[in-house]
Amino acid sequence: MVWGQERPVPVKFTGKRGELAAMLLRGYVLLIPTIGLYRFWLTTWKRRFYWANTEIDGDPLEYTGNAIQLLLGFLMALAVFVPLYGLFFYLSTQSSEAAIVGYSGVAVLVWFLMGYAIYRARDFRLSRTLWRGIRCDQGGSAWGYAIRRFFWSLLVLATAGLAYPFMAANLWAYRYRHSWYGDRQFGFTGSWRQLARPFYVSYVAIALIAAAGLGTGWAMGGVPVSGVPSVGGVVVMVIAVALIGLLVLYYQSREISRMFSSVRLGQAALAVSVRARSLVGQYVLFGLALAGSYVVLAIGGLVVLGSVASGAFAGGEFDLQVFMQNLQGSFSVLLAIVFGYLLLLGAFSLMVELFLGLGFWKLVAQGASITGLDSLRDVKARGEDARLGGEGLADALNVGAY
Repeated sequence: MVWGQERPVPVKFTGKRGELAAMLLRGYVLLIPTIGLYRFWLTTWKRRFYWANTEIDGDPLEYTGNAIQLLLGFLMALAVFVPLYGLFFYLSTQSSEAAIVGYSGVAVLVWFLMGYAIYRARDFRLSRTLWRGIRCDQGGSAWGYAIRRFFWSLLVLATAGLAYPFMAANLWAYRYRHSWYGDRQFGFTGSWRQLARPFYVSYVAIALIAAAGLGTGWAMGGVPVSGVPSVGGVVVMVIAVALIGLLVLYYQSREISRMFSSVRLGQAALAVSVRARSLVGQYVLFGLALAGSYVVLAIGGLVVLGSVASGAFAGGEFDLQVFMQNLQGSFSVLLAIVFGYLLLLGAFSLMVELFLGLGFWKLVAQGASITGLDSLRDVKARGEDARLGGEGLADALNVGAY
């Protein structure tokens, strides 16, 4: 049978947003008494939710990682970051010139380490991912990927972003050409040519909008040297920023679709279609949900302040001095402020996960199909890479995924 003539098998995602929300809320509550350590367990449960609800030809993915592995990876990452923190402290005691040079060097080092951390984290996730009892794996070199990513990023910077399609295609190819499913190695047929047109069209359009829209808004007083900014200028600048955001999402949808659709596994081929308007819809839902959650929190905050300020209403008039004295002398107010800050941060993280993280996963899964699955029936299993110790460096640098 020729794989191109086989009926494509769709990928299905069966997870519900409410189920994930309940899991996240429970996790956020437990983060406080565990001083943040429960996040390793929360990450594990999230991944099991995503993996178990993603079905290929009726068989779900399976995630076998555990929280202890992530915790050990975090502890190993401390061996890298404790010296860095010491270096930061030392630089803060030096002259301003030495501090600037030192901080710049540390920033370059951190950027390089981010590439290493991204690859190692992907290696860990793949080595803990199974489908039909067969384990995935990541070969290649994390240091080699970090060097490749670092020098590509320098070229992108030197060309004002024009080299990005070459960088993106090269890194996608390196990741997938070193990926395995059992004893079968993945392939990648994509190239920079698939990204060039949407990228350069978006690049030119963004440059024109930034020059015209933002420049016009500035000239209309959107960012005045003194005084209040003009409404017209601010509106023009907001519209320009919104259009730039739409173009970024347009390009992102093209890169995701074309690069994922270039992934091969022998005769099995992946096809993914993610539309720009679907990505825009996810961000609109995220914005509405975040605004709604902040309105609810603001109402709760006003209720708390009202109870504190009850003594400031004497004779039907509000006494600001008494109100401020109540705020300064109340330990409960301090706790309320700290708790309110945590609620704002938690609400933001919750909405990001529910509407951007989950939304993106669902869009890719629902837009994906695979041909040639029958060719994978003779794949042989390989053992788990037990040497990997979690993904602590990626967690510390905030470059992890799901």
